[in-house]
Amino acid sequence: MADFVVVLITAPNEEDAAKMANDLVGSRLAACVNIIKNIRSIYRWQGKIEDEGEVLMLVKIRKEHFKGLEKRVKELHPYAVPEIIALPIIEGSEEYLGWLKEETSKEQG
Repeated sequence: MADFVVVLITAPNEEDAAKMANDLVGSRLAACVNIIKNIRSIYRWQGKIEDEGEVLMLVKIRKEHFKGLEKRVKELHPYAVPEIIALPIIEGSEEYLGWLKEETSKEQG
């Protein structure tokens, strides 16, 4: 079982994504959040096909922090049903995964 995951979260704009990213990294739920601008999402919502511009957040976390991250994102996110999907990190450099573990340690500063 993977100890670390990448969580995909879409947001309506860069400002909302940055607010969530700063909170998640500041609270040590996440080690790093990448924000990818200008994605296009096509999806069905309340019986209608939507075609919207969004941003995508790539959030690197410890798997054990997923429930806490999910709870916090739901508190901060403007969507009624935000996308919060975790994908396992199957392999990674030892140095990067060590850094990820250290930066998500509650014992840190």
